[in-house]
Amino acid sequence: MRHEKLLVVEDDREIGKLITTQLTSLNLHVDHVVSAELALKKIAKHPYGLILLDINLPQMDGLSLCRKIKEHYPTTSVILLTALSSDMDRVIGLEMGADDYICKPFFARELQARVKTQLRHRAQLLASQNNDNSPVDSEQTLNVGSLHIEFSSHQVYLGKQALNLTATEFDLLVYFARHPSHVFSRQQLLDKVWGYQHSGYEHTVNSHINRLRAKLEEHQKVPIIETVWGVGYKLNPSQLN
Repeated sequence: MRHEKLLVVEDDREIGKLITTQLTSLNLHVDHVVSAELALKKIAKHPYGLILLDINLPQMDGLSLCRKIKEHYPTTSVILLTALSSDMDRVIGLEMGADDYICKPFFARELQARVKTQLRHRAQLLASQNNDNSPVDSEQTLNVGSLHIEFSSHQVYLGKQALNLTATEFDLLVYFARHPSHVFSRQQLLDKVWGYQHSGYEHTVNSHINRLRAKLEEHQKVPIIETVWGVGYKLNPSQLN
């Protein structure tokens, strides 16, 4: 894992200190601020790889800050810190571009697993961007009908249209494309794509699938990723002609 700087945006100083301690144990450099305004000043000066962001911040709320971060720093990963009952905030946050969320209270190992997963996604994205000019051979591509995936450039094409996917959306689509027609439950996708087995985070899968579907169907008006009610989701290769 490349050495990354992390920023914790949490107005509760004790919680912020606890999170900082838990992540510093991963040999990561962690800064902590207590407001969105201070966060924006820090972000302007330092290239943070990951930002852990409390939704309930004073003055500018965490959802607005998430949107600003993703508009100006799209490769920076964002994990939302939310109250257990704030389902709507979590969904809205993911739709604004957050990469994941974690509910308070949480265990140190769960937080560390989430952070490791997002840093791995980011490292893969940055590595692919650095190799944009490298030749692509058949072993570096995956094709399912009109869907074309290039691993070295981390790029996806639907027909002739390039799709602008986040690192997590890319990994999710790749997993479906490797197993066309196979139905996966939300928990299986959490395990295989996100890399953890904690239950209760189905909104993470739902929101990412909704965003991925919207990007796919913007160019091809058919349900490429289908819901199998009561079971899960699958990629339908018959729609990729």
